[in-house]
Amino acid sequence: MKVSYFPGCTLKNKARDLDEYARKAAEALGVTLEEIDNWQCCGGVFTTANDEIATKLSSVRALKAAADKEQPLVTVCSACHNVIKQTNHAMQQNSSFSTAVNNYMGEEPYKGETEVYHYLELLRDLVGYDAVKAKVVKPLKGLKVAAYYGCLLLRPHAAMQMDDPENPQIMEDLFRALGAEPVVYARRNECCGGYITMESPEFAKAKSMDIIANAKAAGADMLVTACPLCRYNLLKTGTDMPVVYITELLAEALGVKENADD
Repeated sequence: MKVSYFPGCTLKNKARDLDEYARKAAEALGVTLEEIDNWQCCGGVFTTANDEIATKLSSVRALKAAADKEQPLVTVCSACHNVIKQTNHAMQQNSSFSTAVNNYMGEEPYKGETEVYHYLELLRDLVGYDAVKAKVVKPLKGLKVAAYYGCLLLRPHAAMQMDDPENPQIMEDLFRALGAEPVVYARRNECCGGYITMESPEFAKAKSMDIIANAKAAGADMLVTACPLCRYNLLKTGTDMPVVYITELLAEALGVKENADD
C-alpha cells in the first residue's frame, strides 16, 4: 500500500524520531509513506477567520498533491494533522473559502476530495489492529502505557472525526494490539499548556505536571503521545516518567526500532 505523506517541519528537526519510527514501522506493516514533493509548513495552527487563506494554502497544495496521485494523505504530527484536516473540511463545507482558495491558486479546482488520515487512523482503518498484532515480534507485556491525546488530535470533532473526543480508544486499542496494558486516566485529552508556554511558562508547566501526576496515580509506567510540542512540554517538567512518541512504541514492538536508530 502506498500513501502520500506530509511529515511537517518539526519532524525534520526536533522530532526526527517521530518521523523515522513512523517510516520504519509502516514499512514493516506493508505501507510505503511517499513524502510529498516540495511541501511547506502547514501553518502551525488553523486560523478560524473565514477570510484568511494565506496560511492554509500550503495545506491545500499538499491535499491536492495527494489527490493528483489518487492517494490518501497521512500525517503523524498532531498539529499538522489538525491544520490539514480542518483545512480539508473547510474546502468541503465552505464554498466561499473554497472558491477564494482555488481562485488564488489558479489551478484545477480542489474541492476536498482527499481522504486525510492520522497515522493512528492508518493503523486502525487501513492496516487494521489485527494485522498490526500479527506483526508484533516483541510484545510489550507487563508495560502499563498511558495515552496522551492532548487538545489537537480529537478536536474539533466535526472536522477531525477520529474518535470520541471525550472518551477516545484509538491509542488504547493499539496498545492492546502491541501487548501492553492501557491505562485510562482523567487528563489524557486535556491541554498540556503548550500554546501559552511563552506567555506563562509557570502555568504551562503546572498543566503538564498535573497530567503526569494523574497518569502516575493511575499506575502508568510511561506516557505516549503523537504531538512534538506536547512531548517537549511534558519532558520539560523534569519528570522521571518516560514520554515517548507513539511511533517509537510501535517500532519497538515490531522489532524495527534499532533499524530506525541507525
